[in-house]
Amino acid sequence: MCGIFAAINKQSVTRHLIKGLQNLSYRGYDSAGIAIVDHSGLQRRRAEGKIERLIHCLETKPLEGRVGIAHTRWATHGAASQRNAHPHMTSRVAVAHNGIIENSHQLRTELESRGFHFESDTDSETIPQLITFYLNLGLEHDQALRSALERLEGSFAIAAVFDDLPDCIFAARRGSPLALGYANGGHFLASDINALKSVADQACHLEDGDLARISLLHIAITDQHNKRVDRPRQVICEQQSNSDRDKQGFRHYMLKEIHQQAGVIKRTLGNYLPGADNTIDFPLLPFNLAELQRLNIVGCGTSHYAAMIAKYWLEGFAGLAVEVDIASEYRYRDGPVCASTPSLFISQSGETADTLAALRHAKQCAQHCISIVNVVDSSIARESHVILPTMAGAEIGVASTKAFTAQLTVLFLFSLKAAVSRGRINQTEKKRLQSQLTLLPSIIDNFLNSEHRILAIAQKLQNIEHMLYLGRGIALPLALEGALKLKEITYIHAEAYPAGELKHGPIALVDASMPVLVVAPPGRLFAKSLSNLREVSSRGAKVILVSDQQGIDEAQDYIDAAIAIPTIEPLLQPFIYTLALQLLAYHCAVLKGTDIDQPRNLAKSVTVE
Repeated sequence: MCGIFAAINKQSVTRHLIKGLQNLSYRGYDSAGIAIVDHSGLQRRRAEGKIERLIHCLETKPLEGRVGIAHTRWATHGAASQRNAHPHMTSRVAVAHNGIIENSHQLRTELESRGFHFESDTDSETIPQLITFYLNLGLEHDQALRSALERLEGSFAIAAVFDDLPDCIFAARRGSPLALGYANGGHFLASDINALKSVADQACHLEDGDLARISLLHIAITDQHNKRVDRPRQVICEQQSNSDRDKQGFRHYMLKEIHQQAGVIKRTLGNYLPGADNTIDFPLLPFNLAELQRLNIVGCGTSHYAAMIAKYWLEGFAGLAVEVDIASEYRYRDGPVCASTPSLFISQSGETADTLAALRHAKQCAQHCISIVNVVDSSIARESHVILPTMAGAEIGVASTKAFTAQLTVLFLFSLKAAVSRGRINQTEKKRLQSQLTLLPSIIDNFLNSEHRILAIAQKLQNIEHMLYLGRGIALPLALEGALKLKEITYIHAEAYPAGELKHGPIALVDASMPVLVVAPPGRLFAKSLSNLREVSSRGAKVILVSDQQGIDEAQDYIDAAIAIPTIEPLLQPFIYTLALQLLAYHCAVLKGTDIDQPRNLAKSVTVE
């Protein structure tokens, strides 16, 4: 993985390929390359590192043609290097691949025994080598490609061009997304439909098992049974506003997106609370909230922490039992799946491979599946029975910020609707909570005005190597998310624990060199959190407290720094507390000089298991 772009046009496609890769770059990558086919055969340019290095390579060794494929790679097999960069090719075919070929070692061993020579350490190179094997047997291009694909185990999206077919691109998918773009001057192909919007008017999504043959004037798609099919086209919507595409004067996309959160919450509320009658306008759910006994919520990373927060809401004031699963574990623990228990899936991109696989598993078990996604034409959205969009707009920074708070907004409204449906709160309380929710954007904007105070704390942390985060109750997933943000963009080793588990092992790590951040909002658990804070302070730890001013005053003798959070409705505390943790991670990363928007080894859309 991580990004595929391809083009066939009446003019040279090189600039389109580069632009397509730049549009995909927010997903994270470590190398890039393009391959062009014309009447003289296949040619390729690749570079380790940023796309700018590929552009420089093309300036010194130009490559022009009307048919080409391109790729940004995020290493899974083999180091980030030029030799491992895509496209991979033989003298007969070049291939760009997203996904993982799980039986690549066996295929490689077989092909090497037949005299094939590999030039990279990747699993992806087995694909052009295997296609070439079948071409050498005399199969036609599409037959050779299908025969090769049948041998592959794992997931893939593939773009391929052949040396003796200079007017055609082939595309295929199983598990990884791939979209075809239609334009007046030609056709385009991308692993993310957002990359097509600057060049195409319409698009269609390939389905699993599809093989497409793309020429200048025509696209022919066959399904897994090799039967001709037409996939429905859609007009490509301009989902990214101009404000999403530039930094608007902010130093990084991440900082801009942190500051966009007030507007994102307001926009999301506007989508679900369109009228003045306080009705939460959700699409028709395929189950009755009032009669529901249990709900599963599934997600990865930040989306999983959003699910954990929703569990506290749904169980605490809606009275609905919730089981939260990490998507990568959901299918493999062989737990009983009840068809009457619906599942809710959360994914920013809507393409998260583990979450998509979990959704498909739930559907096979006859469960109703709803999803909270930020991309309404994504695979998860298209395969769900109902979608609840987050309205966050395009999130460019790899570390999620505004998408997280948008997820929380939808989840809170879902919890509120469930609480009313189940008779746990009346309309007066519902109206009060919705009124508090509408105040959030202004509270967030006011809090962001005190950002300089967090910078002062970050300056104390810039040289640390390890850090602990502690939280109780709904503060635990906030601590987990805060630690995740710190390690994602600063590369500081940060771990979060339930504060009550401190004495069951983690306290052995605490000394003067281990800062401890305690997330302790006011409420019935504050006294217990304060007790844990004193425990780490007595062992020499430098303690940072995130609480309201009253809590900070109570802990004053035991802390080294504090982030004061405004006092708000207790159920809405996660929205403000996570803001402080995002800003702390961001300013630590700035001081350390890391690549904040595209951290090493990370991808925005994780499309492999």
